[in-house]
Amino acid sequence: MTHEYKIEMRGVTKIFGPQPDDVLAQLKQGRSKDELQAETGHVIGLNNVDLKVEPGQLHVVMGLSGSGKSTLIRHVNRLIDPTAGEIFVDGENVLAMSLDELRTFRRTKIAMVFQKFGLMPHRSVIDNVAYGLEIRGVDKKSRLKTAEEWIATVGLEGYEQSRPHQLSGGQQQRVGLARALAMDVDILLMDEAFSALDPLIRSGMQDELLVLQKTLNKTILFITHDFDEALKIGDQVTVLQDGAVIQSGRPEDIVLNPANAHVEEFVADVNRARAIHVHTIMEKGEFERCEAGVPIGACCEDVLPLFAEHDWVGVNEEDGAQVGRLTAKQVIKALARHSSAV
Repeated sequence: MTHEYKIEMRGVTKIFGPQPDDVLAQLKQGRSKDELQAETGHVIGLNNVDLKVEPGQLHVVMGLSGSGKSTLIRHVNRLIDPTAGEIFVDGENVLAMSLDELRTFRRTKIAMVFQKFGLMPHRSVIDNVAYGLEIRGVDKKSRLKTAEEWIATVGLEGYEQSRPHQLSGGQQQRVGLARALAMDVDILLMDEAFSALDPLIRSGMQDELLVLQKTLNKTILFITHDFDEALKIGDQVTVLQDGAVIQSGRPEDIVLNPANAHVEEFVADVNRARAIHVHTIMEKGEFERCEAGVPIGACCEDVLPLFAEHDWVGVNEEDGAQVGRLTAKQVIKALARHSSAV
């Protein structure tokens, strides 16, 4: 049975402290997070969060440190239990699971990639990648074969017997990613997975994730504090502030229509040519086929160089059918409009 949402949170609130229910009542009455923390010593981790992640979606949750994004992702596999609210994965109530059901759920439905890699230093790369399958009870021959395949997929062939300390940070993160993918689960939780990497390596890992996602079509919940990263990889972006959702939508919608001053600060320095997709500004209809063309998912940044040699650029579906066209004037007008609007 398929469900509309792979992951769904309904009104999830998390309050850290000895008397969370008392503080919850005050929070519902409109008291602020700062007031309650000052008066009661309780910390509001999440405040009435609604989140919907569709199957096959790469959904990014972003916010500053302390916004609640890591607390949120740990609720999905119940590493943290909420003070109030409901959590569903594939339509199943995660909070109603027994301990045995929860163990099975974590081993078969969901995998996590951590910021600090989480590798076991005494194990080789292949044994690290195979670890989840070992816990699941898969026989040694089968799990090592699967591990070898995923090590090759993430570009680490030849490093199977290396130890984590012999690898660079980017290589270690590839091991962590391979370990999660080896579990062959539908859902990946990625908590600041690339944040510890140098900028060039980080960008390469983002590219690799996008390439893998085209083939694997996993449902990915990705946590970051970096809006450029969210913009690059996200199908959908949810912005948290003080534990509450303040905006959720496509990356370009958030860039072009920030919900408040806090989001405006995030998007102020964003490259709008990368944010605006050509299908949102193209001239739709049937036209004579253009000499040059870009995919319908391309952004303005992709199409700008083509105007050096072409007056018109076509916008094409995956099958190559041209569904629209645009000029440099249309692109410049869109960029100027949205730059002045923010």
